[in-house]
Amino acid sequence: MHIQTPYLLFLGDAADPLAAKVAQGICDWRPENAKGQFRMEGCNADLGLTDMSIDDAIEAGVKTLVIGVANRGGVISDLWIEVLREALSKGLDVAAGLHNKLNDIPVLVSDAEKYGRTLFDVRHPTATYPVAVGVKRTGKRLLPVGTDCSCGKMYTALAIEKELRAQGAKADFRATGQTGILITGEGVSIDAVIADFIAGAVETLAPENDADHWDVIEGQGSLFHASYSGVTMGLIHGSQPDALVLCHEPTRTHMRGLPTFSLPELDECMDACLRAAKLTNKDAKFVGISVNTSKLSDEEATEYLAKIEKEHGLVAVDPVRHGVSRIVEQLV
Repeated sequence: MHIQTPYLLFLGDAADPLAAKVAQGICDWRPENAKGQFRMEGCNADLGLTDMSIDDAIEAGVKTLVIGVANRGGVISDLWIEVLREALSKGLDVAAGLHNKLNDIPVLVSDAEKYGRTLFDVRHPTATYPVAVGVKRTGKRLLPVGTDCSCGKMYTALAIEKELRAQGAKADFRATGQTGILITGEGVSIDAVIADFIAGAVETLAPENDADHWDVIEGQGSLFHASYSGVTMGLIHGSQPDALVLCHEPTRTHMRGLPTFSLPELDECMDACLRAAKLTNKDAKFVGISVNTSKLSDEEATEYLAKIEKEHGLVAVDPVRHGVSRIVEQLV
């Protein structure tokens, strides 16, 4: 899917700033796409953008209203419907990454048809994908993989794409989750693709390219997570990564959501990912380790990163504290 930019970020009646994390991600990584915010009465989130009405947004050149807030259960609130209808009637597309689908709300579907607009449910791919063929493609690809879920794979990928471009390299972030899609305006929510077609979807997402071009593909799940390992395996095979970056959160005592499963050792995780990657790219290798040290002090973070860098012989950074330039230097 391809979502037209720029955006009006809809915060609705967000209960707190965390509820607007999707909109915040767009502001952080694609500020040029975030023209303004729409807040309803009782909204407790503020991105620091200009508050706009639908008319203001149209005048500012906005193309799509993006629901940038996630409420409990991921539902499209009845209180939002009139605003979404107004947006459609005045010429905006509407995009959402919630569990509930815009296209399951009859009045929105009717309005979209009436006014010639598009409803984007980014969690629910509408394209048909081929079965993967595993044939090596031109161009270069990097894939972050994790010891666990939600440990910084998207942030790492976006930071690496930004740094590659800053160093003059050709690079594109390829989104595979709903937040990444809303940040970039395109991609495929890979966890909603039928299992047989996951690798094929990634081959489609990151096709042949210039020999010196890097596709930085958003990672998902973990080979060691009992719930989501299948998505990770499909991503690895379809990406055919030339470079892998291991993502890790060192203070966790168990896999996210699975209290009876401990985290793998770093070398154990890298060995498993590398064995999987070499099926479709025999030259795949790790180029760095990205660590979320947010729960460590500066001193603890420095000591931990130095320790794992020495143990594994790879550059180890916290992309928030230190940036990813040292990883990118391994690529360019």
